[in-house]
Amino acid sequence: MSQPLIQISDLYHTYQEVEQSHVVLNGVNLLVSKGETLALLGRSGSGKSTLLNLISAIDRPQRGTIIIDNHKITDLKEPARTLFRRHHIGFIYQSFHLIPTLTVYENIALVLELNGWTMADTKARVHQLLESIRLRQFSNKFPDQLSGGEQQRVAIARAIAHKPLLLLADEPTGNLDAETGQHMLALINQMVSSEQSTLIIVSHSLSVAQTADRIVTLEQGQLDERQGDFAW
Repeated sequence: MSQPLIQISDLYHTYQEVEQSHVVLNGVNLLVSKGETLALLGRSGSGKSTLLNLISAIDRPQRGTIIIDNHKITDLKEPARTLFRRHHIGFIYQSFHLIPTLTVYENIALVLELNGWTMADTKARVHQLLESIRLRQFSNKFPDQLSGGEQQRVAIARAIAHKPLLLLADEPTGNLDAETGQHMLALINQMVSSEQSTLIIVSHSLSVAQTADRIVTLEQGQLDERQGDFAW
């Protein structure tokens, strides 16, 4: 394995439901190499999205460490975590999460503006991305004027616009039909490769996971790397 971009050690996390605590991550350890595409499989409710939220510094674990590009993000205070996430991480959501009052162009440009890009560089980058996703003619459209597949293409472009070290995708094809979903996976892999980003893609679908370099499963709070039968 090449130099790891992500090092996760002894990660524990629980959540409270009524009067009971549920352990979702129970001593998780994981290394992810720079430039690798990793698929994280698991049943609904197994903790996949929780792990993604911890890696992205949205949440903090009860115990354990996460190091990304030599930054120990589990030690960072909230303002520093926000800045780290803004500069180094891109996120693709199942439900797109585009801002409805902004145009396609503005949704993508906002990420660059928050990262301090100049107006000229932002314009050039957004136009390049819109060409890549074949939606330049929709630059001034609003999200509700697009199909689900088109909205997800915009979401992919937005997630990778600032050239993040790490791209996280949480069930990115979950709201799409099978054919459109396959097109989205191909587009994500193409853009990750061209931008030389690292990708973690969360899914409960083996067909989605098989597009990755490596597959790990999350079951009963533990990660397991294996080949063969993934039926559950």
